[in-house]
This record gives sequence, structure tokens and C-alpha cells, in this order.
Amino acid sequence: MFDPKTIDDIASRLADSIPSSLQNLKEDFEKNFHAILQSTLSKLDLVTREEFEVQKAVLAKTRAKLDALEKRIADLEQINLTPADK
Repeated sequence: MFDPKTIDDIASRLADSIPSSLQNLKEDFEKNFHAILQSTLSKLDLVTREEFEVQKAVLAKTRAKLDALEKRIADLEQINLTPADK
């Protein structure tokens, strides 16, 4: 789901933001940040960009079909409302 390198980068940036007086604990903070991020992100119900794009394409195709069907129904209703030629 999430690239481990991205999580490592976020944890590292968080650890780098620690005040200099606590820099001796940086490695511990970074490990803890990494574990917390990994745990929290794994609990989220997220999809990959690829899955999102596939669903977006399916939705667009479905929307196009629905629009075409709605137009067809409107055309058929219009024909049925028009008096028959004598």
C-alpha cells in the first residue's frame, strides 16, 4: 500500500525536526515514528493510485453509458408523445 521508503523518509524528517537538545535520542524517535506511521497507515482503508485510476475509468465509462441511455429514453418518450401521422 505505502512505499516503505516514503514512510522511512517521513519518519526521518520527523526525527530531524526534534530539538537539538534531544538529538541523542534521534534514532529512537525515528524508529518510534516509523512504527507509529506504519501502524496508523496500515489501518486506513486506502487504495493505490493504480486502483483509483482503474475505478475512475470504470466510473467514466459507466457515466457515458448512463448518459446515452437517458438520452435514448428521452428520445423514445418524445416519439411516444408525438401524435401519430394520419
